Amino acid sequence: MLHPMPHPTPALPMLARNVTHFMRLLRDAGFGLSPAHAVDALDALRHIDIGARGEVRAALAALVLSGPDQRPLFDAAFDLFWRDPDWEGKMRAMLLPRVDAGAPPPKRSNRLADALAARQPPPPSPGQPAREERFTAPLTFSDQERLAQRDFETLTAEEWRALQHLVRTRRAHLALQRTRRLRAAACGTHADLRASARLAVRQHGEWLRWKYRKHAERKPPVVLLLDISGSMSQYSRAVLYFCHALMQSRERMHVFLFGTRLTNVTRALHERDPDEAVDLITGQVRDWAGGTRIGAALAQFNRQWARRTLSGRATVLLVSDGIDLEHIDLLDAEMARLRRFAHRIIWLNPLLRYAGFSPQARGMQAILPHVDALRPAHNLDSLFALESLLADDARRPFIATPKGSPPWR
Repeated sequence: MLHPMPHPTPALPMLARNVTHFMRLLRDAGFGLSPAHAVDALDALRHIDIGARGEVRAALAALVLSGPDQRPLFDAAFDLFWRDPDWEGKMRAMLLPRVDAGAPPPKRSNRLADALAARQPPPPSPGQPAREERFTAPLTFSDQERLAQRDFETLTAEEWRALQHLVRTRRAHLALQRTRRLRAAACGTHADLRASARLAVRQHGEWLRWKYRKHAERKPPVVLLLDISGSMSQYSRAVLYFCHALMQSRERMHVFLFGTRLTNVTRALHERDPDEAVDLITGQVRDWAGGTRIGAALAQFNRQWARRTLSGRATVLLVSDGIDLEHIDLLDAEMARLRRFAHRIIWLNPLLRYAGFSPQARGMQAILPHVDALRPAHNLDSLFALESLLADDARRPFIATPKGSPPWR
């Protein structure tokens, strides 16, 4: 009697290690993958031709991609990992600026570069022998806490990229506001007689269950007015990354940048990749790191955008150092006009990082009487404190000032 021979299972230890390493690389680049995806990838590769590069790419893409926006990053990682044996050299090239004569430089992916840089071991020093065992530890809680307390202007390039990764992976949710509109609910304080009667008709006249309605809740809008003058350049870039995380959390938010003119960049922040969004904004805004005219920018906002964006008990976040040396009367008048439109105004000033700071400049004194709260915005902890402030009850008309603080705080 002949017994069918079992299908031989090929032993692919090197391929298994490479596939696992590739899945870890994609996970570090932002893909939502687990160790089970590596097992599924190895199982899928057994059913295709390993020598056909297109089939391998299609099989892995079918497993790891969850949307069309991830395709460019996956293709870049696949070509870099599986094609060129000198992928470490390619990774270093992605981290350095490059100019090709006669052609624009290729578009690089900062997320992929961060993932490759995180997986690259540090080179051993010449005086020390190489160790056989290498341990790679992620950013610990103490490192994150220390990084969150660093001033944005004192960050190195490596710390700045780590901070961008922390903000990128954060998902914030702001407060909900109760409206007068009612919606259907399983339980509530308002009995829905029409819906209950229709349910009784479907149940042959038996009134067995009540239908209810309750007040609907919606997210109140947030409007950001961000100063991008020369003294605010680093802080403005960090606030933009923070606002991108808020917009990815489906918050109702409008973002305006002002230096010598006002620019609406809300549409650009809808990009999924924060680096691409910030690059698009810096190419769109012409007065980045230039001068500042706060009063003229507020006048343009009040006349063109205030009625469209400040409806529904909106909160205005004014991020600026308040240093404006001209047209102080215009600044005072436009702040008073903005105060009549907005539900509350929160002023974020990076100069509050100094312990002995007091608003002595004429521009600061013109802004201060019209704001509900003055908060710092010089490090990541201050931005996270702002997040908890916005997540509080949005119907509170005034934000309490802690005891022992100056009255202007």
